[in-house]
Amino acid sequence: MSLEQIWLTHAHIDHAGGAAELARRLSLPIIGPHGGDQFWIDGLPQQSTMFGFPHADAFKPTRWLNDGDTVTVGHSTLQVRHCPGHTPGHVVFYSKEAKRAFVGDVLFAGSIGRTDFPQGDHATLIDSIKTRLWPMGDDTVFIPGHGPESTFGEERKYNPYVKD
Repeated sequence: MSLEQIWLTHAHIDHAGGAAELARRLSLPIIGPHGGDQFWIDGLPQQSTMFGFPHADAFKPTRWLNDGDTVTVGHSTLQVRHCPGHTPGHVVFYSKEAKRAFVGDVLFAGSIGRTDFPQGDHATLIDSIKTRLWPMGDDTVFIPGHGPESTFGEERKYNPYVKD
């Protein structure tokens, strides 16, 4: 098996910092995030300095993602959901068949993504979670960008930021 694409949920340094170099070295296309994160991509060199990461280059994705788009890996097609709030261009990848969602930094087990960085918005993030993620079903397992996985049902019951 070999790499074919680089998928990005959003463009914070800890998720996109190595994308340009990896794409260049392996001749891979960069897919995503949504265009609302271009300002974060443009700021990757500054983010790398500010947060002590190795130098990161800015880039323009090969393909921007929009709500309702699909991406394919192997024989699986995943739906793209635009879920702003953590960043304006954050996207989530969802497999209805596998009941799995790759949510980046939108939602965590027991918490939610930060909204105190530029163009983050708490109300927008909560709305994204409740209107874009919850309809995927309580039994959907989500894989966050940091920490353990959980289910949407567990978070609806116990997550203090978004419980019903």
